[in-house]
Amino acid sequence: MNYHNVISAVVRALAAETINSAGGCDFEPKVQAAKQKGAISGKDAALLADCIVHKLLHAQLSPRHWNSLVAKYSTHRGRKIDSIGRLVAVVKSPAPLRFTQQAVLTWAVPQQCKGIQRKVTQVKAPEPCENDREGQWDWRNKAAAESVVRANGHARAVAEKRSGEMIILAESNYDMTNWDSQGLTERTYQRWNKVIKEGLESLVNEALVEAQHMLEAVGVLESEAA
Repeated sequence: MNYHNVISAVVRALAAETINSAGGCDFEPKVQAAKQKGAISGKDAALLADCIVHKLLHAQLSPRHWNSLVAKYSTHRGRKIDSIGRLVAVVKSPAPLRFTQQAVLTWAVPQQCKGIQRKVTQVKAPEPCENDREGQWDWRNKAAAESVVRANGHARAVAEKRSGEMIILAESNYDMTNWDSQGLTERTYQRWNKVIKEGLESLVNEALVEAQHMLEAVGVLESEAA
């Protein structure tokens, strides 16, 4: 399999790990079967190539370069959070630790449009039926209340399932005045944030250059890839 460019290869390789974590990328039995029946083909072949690229990059890139790619491009929640934490310790920063942590976090998890953030619609319980005699409609009122509880529980479960591995931060996380308790000027906070994010982007660019050299060496990048 050939990739259009190095970013495409990195994104696909990191996405393969998310598929792995869901139990959909166990290729050892398929590799063994392929030795007997022929080559793996189609989606299986593409996903296997992605897994191999993932293994290559993880093994050959330096930890800081690997973590910069995972933090920026991965959709695997656990791996992304781990790499964000590791980058805090290596990125050049003029700011206090708390500010640096938030700057790295919001760089790795950019603010989304409000429409992307999922809201759970909750059903309201209907007005209970009034009894003409004691206990007449108690069963019906109880059943209605229980159905509302079940419906709302299902809505929450669906929302959580659809959000999947995505990390969605509260809007307050993107307010730099919440990242430091010293009450310094906005200009100072912007300068600190710029230095940190430029350092992170520099790590990513270095990592992509290294990754491109590796992937060109094994012949999986198209010749026009820049």
